Amino acid sequence: MQKSLLALVAALLASPALADTLIDNVNGIQVRADGNLQHFRALVVDGDGKVRRVLEHPEAVRLAGITNHVDGGGRTLLPGLIDAHGHVIDLGFYALRLNVTGTKSLAEFQQRLRSYAAAHPDAKWILGGGWNQELWTEKRFPTAADLDAVVPDRPVVLERVDGHAIVANSAAMKAAGVTANTQSPPGGRIESGLFVDAARGLVDRSIPKPAPAEVDRALEKAQQILLGYGVTGVGSMSTSLADWQAFRRAGDGGRLQVRLMAYLIGPDALAAVPAPTLWLYADRLRAVGVKLFADGALGSRGAWLKRPYADKPDTRGLQFHTDAEYLAVADSAAAKGFQIATHAIGDAANAQATSAYEQLSRKYPGDRRWRIEHFQIVDPADIPRLAPAGIIASMQPTHQTSDRLMAEKRLGPDRLAGAYAWQTVLKTGAKLAFGTDFPVESPNPFPGLSAAVSRQDMQGQPPGGWIPSERLTFAQALDAYTRGAAYAGFAEQKIGALEPGKWADFIIVDRDPTTVDPQSLGRTEVLETWIAGKKAWSRAANASRPERGQ
Repeated sequence: MQKSLLALVAALLASPALADTLIDNVNGIQVRADGNLQHFRALVVDGDGKVRRVLEHPEAVRLAGITNHVDGGGRTLLPGLIDAHGHVIDLGFYALRLNVTGTKSLAEFQQRLRSYAAAHPDAKWILGGGWNQELWTEKRFPTAADLDAVVPDRPVVLERVDGHAIVANSAAMKAAGVTANTQSPPGGRIESGLFVDAARGLVDRSIPKPAPAEVDRALEKAQQILLGYGVTGVGSMSTSLADWQAFRRAGDGGRLQVRLMAYLIGPDALAAVPAPTLWLYADRLRAVGVKLFADGALGSRGAWLKRPYADKPDTRGLQFHTDAEYLAVADSAAAKGFQIATHAIGDAANAQATSAYEQLSRKYPGDRRWRIEHFQIVDPADIPRLAPAGIIASMQPTHQTSDRLMAEKRLGPDRLAGAYAWQTVLKTGAKLAFGTDFPVESPNPFPGLSAAVSRQDMQGQPPGGWIPSERLTFAQALDAYTRGAAYAGFAEQKIGALEPGKWADFIIVDRDPTTVDPQSLGRTEVLETWIAGKKAWSRAANASRPERGQ
């Protein structure tokens, strides 16, 4: 021990850097490359903002002789958490527009709309979202008539919490040219002012596009929300051309703090960015992949299932593409070098994406890291197919706690074996990456860590956990939110762990997550967030923190 300690001190002193900073007196916790937890006492950060050393021995801390010093006060330090799947600009707009997240009834939903309309009399369109009819006493979808009863004189369009459906009032439908004779497009559904999945486009195309300054404001708001939750990196899903341009403007202006791995969507974005980019702005932005969709969402019965819905036997959900169509689109993007990330929630959609990836892995050998986003409802027979094809399961733990009762109704008890099957995925040797799908869920990763280790919500329900065999250890869960999420975005050489040569992105939190119960873990508060060795956010300077804009 003494010999190794002296060697460590000698290494520290052999290449002194005046700009090095020692952050010591911390309860450091991270996941090693072997999957086990590492505990450390100090961190040495170089002048560029990268990690020089992680120190486990307090003696080495005292002997290293570095003059720039930050005393951690004995608090817990974790690597910056990475959300593998989020919608950055949408998060900002949720905070800036009408937010109906968490409403418990149609009447409460209408009252929020009424209050917002009164407070914004000059808004030509009222836009927002976050509603979830499964939380309402009525348990039914809202209609155009429900909106007309509150705001009949100007267009209103409100998005369901999962982003796969909107409800529009009569004024919005009139502006969009939608009539009683308008037919549902393939992959979509229209019901009394409700537009599901592909049908959204009938209304969305008529909504005025936000000005670049509005998108910039949404990005700034989103970054502050994310930093307040300790999120230092994001797999930015469904990145439109307007989103990408906002990211670039922020980078050019030195305002980009959170590291973004962008997955492009739409012909405009792909025309502007026809191939993956290099890392930009000191590794804060990279276009890495393309986002595709195989189906819709479970809540709106748009998830594509192998068998009919248990609570609506006349439908199996929405299949967005034939097998040949989906493979052709994925192949086109793969040929340009893009990583493919496919939204698939139902077991039929997951099987389709898996089959296509198996074919692509033979055509494009090498490290391609095909991604399935959500991987929620899966035929257990399809899970072992992931690892051989190099497919990453990009999942969101709080979807399980939010959706479990709905999933039971939609599927029935005999089709839950492959639902939100985190531990099974890992046992087959496949890679797992965690996120939140914000703003569908809160961007706060700690309730996700809690759900991952307990299969319970923040109230401890259900007792013993839902399908408890799928619980993870804390090390496995933290790995999926750090190393796993970085790997999923081809960023593991830069972020995901505090190791020499990687960026010193870390957070200080108010408790040791390894010593508390799951619900206390979920209530962890971030005190400070550091990016590249510099403090980017602190609770002391931010008295309040919006929850998805609430």
